[in-house]
Amino acid sequence: MNIKLVTTTYQDDRKNTYQEKIDFSPDKGVEMKVVNIYPEMVYQTFDGFGAAITEAAGHTFSLMGEESQKHILDAYFGPNGNRYNLVRTHIDSCDFSLGQYAALNDPEDTEFKSFSLERDEQYIIPLLKEAEQTAGKSLSVMLSPWSPPDFMKTNGQRTYGGSLKPEYRKFWADYISHYIKQYRKKGFEVDMLTIQNEPNALQTWDSCLYTAEEEKEFLRDFLYPSLVKNGLQDIEVHIWDHNKERMFERACTIIDKETDKMVSGVAFHWYTGEHFDAIQLVHEKFPDKKLIFSEGCVEYSRFSLAGQLENAQMYAYDIIGNLNAGMTAFIDWNLILNKEGGPNHVNNFCDAPIMCDTEQDIVQEKLSFTYIGHFSRYIEPGAKRIASTKYTDKLNVVSMKNPNGSIVAVFLNRSNEEMPVALRMEGQVSEFFVPANSIVTGLIEK
Repeated sequence: MNIKLVTTTYQDDRKNTYQEKIDFSPDKGVEMKVVNIYPEMVYQTFDGFGAAITEAAGHTFSLMGEESQKHILDAYFGPNGNRYNLVRTHIDSCDFSLGQYAALNDPEDTEFKSFSLERDEQYIIPLLKEAEQTAGKSLSVMLSPWSPPDFMKTNGQRTYGGSLKPEYRKFWADYISHYIKQYRKKGFEVDMLTIQNEPNALQTWDSCLYTAEEEKEFLRDFLYPSLVKNGLQDIEVHIWDHNKERMFERACTIIDKETDKMVSGVAFHWYTGEHFDAIQLVHEKFPDKKLIFSEGCVEYSRFSLAGQLENAQMYAYDIIGNLNAGMTAFIDWNLILNKEGGPNHVNNFCDAPIMCDTEQDIVQEKLSFTYIGHFSRYIEPGAKRIASTKYTDKLNVVSMKNPNGSIVAVFLNRSNEEMPVALRMEGQVSEFFVPANSIVTGLIEK
């Protein structure tokens, strides 16, 4: 038995990725520097990795040359790339749109005769189609609304929060169902839905506020019945879709005997800290629910001074912590953005793992892209997390068992010192080093 190690270091603004194979030998009683892997201890099933195809991402993609477009598609969806199988996109406009829009603006049109996906067809759908062609398969698509149309809102506008007017709850539920059906008619595998992006945030961009009780009532009395009526009961509905620190309370309020069958899982973001314990709490209370990381990015408003190494480490640290707490899927925010971190109609710019200079037709793969790939290139959809233990908090470790039986272990070292590892599994030991400020993926095939 041996382990193939893929290591990425970053020093003096230079990335270096290399591979090596290390043999296992019989365990002779090693006690120090040990990382244990226990394949017999099996936890949650993992559905895969992906990112959001926003209008901003689609527009940026459209401005790149043919070779650059192919580079981007291969990097994310190709067999030798990060191998994403999940995509999230927005119902109507979000902040990473070129402007505000809705697919329907007539308060009287409950039959959806004026409904149009014209905006989606400009940039989002073309990129989604090309992503599927590159992947050679249908991608699993999550839809998320940022705001109902302005006429349905208490404040009469898509922005600055506001709430859904009670008299429009049925209309809005049917609107969401119609949106899903139109995407499915175009051949896309929409199988996931979140009820509302960040329902606890009043934003200067597209946003809508729901209390936990309001979200529960909308789901129970309007959205779920609409999905069933439209033959969409197979859609996985994920509640919350906001930061981790309140996900436990939200889940406890919404999920009861009546709504349990309506809720497939809880979606969460990372913007208020790690809160891995919150994910673990939800998993312990609701062990049958999926726990999906549905959005995260490096915000320029908060992390403008951070370098590529810090940003990449933030991704890897969060992925490992989330996985060990019970995460079942990881969906990054924007697939690509322009060099400014947009376009964004309220200047809420941020970083993306691939940034594009649309004027010079230059594609820049950030270190965060490589770090995400240390997971997504090796952990297959359907993999199960298995147990591991480690000897020091200077290493972050997660281990997964793929459907074919291969085992993937990812080691993150955020310290400035090299960390030795005696990897111990099933009576065998393999010894190697995890370099300072590096990420190492180990692939064990028996």
